[in-house]
Amino acid sequence: MATTTDFIEYVCEQISGVGAVRYKKMFGEYMVYVNEKPILLVCDNMVFVKILDCISEKMKDAETGFPYDRAKEHYILDIDNSVFSKEVIALLEPVIPIPKPKKKKTARLYDIP
Repeated sequence: MATTTDFIEYVCEQISGVGAVRYKKMFGEYMVYVNEKPILLVCDNMVFVKILDCISEKMKDAETGFPYDRAKEHYILDIDNSVFSKEVIALLEPVIPIPKPKKKKTARLYDIP
C-alpha cells in the first residue's frame, strides 16, 4: 500500500515550524526534507527515521521496522505526537548532512564519418 497524498501532507503539517519542510516522491513513497536534509522516510503511511545515536535515548521506547525490502531497520516515529516528532527532528537536523548534488551525465560526442 503506497503512502497517500493526504498522509504526506499531514506529516508535513505535524512538523511545520521545524525549518523549511518539503517532500519528494521516490519510488512510490516519500522522503521528507527539513532544511534540504533528508530526515523522514514515509512508506505505507508510516513515518520512519534512521536509527542514530543522537536519538537513541529519545526513541528508546519506539517500535522499529523496515520501510521497504532490503532496507535497514528504522525507528517508527509517532507522527500524531507533533511535539515529540519536532523534538526528534531537532536532534536529527544538526547531524544529517545535506546530500551532495548529483553530477549530470554529459552527452558524448561521437565522430561520425
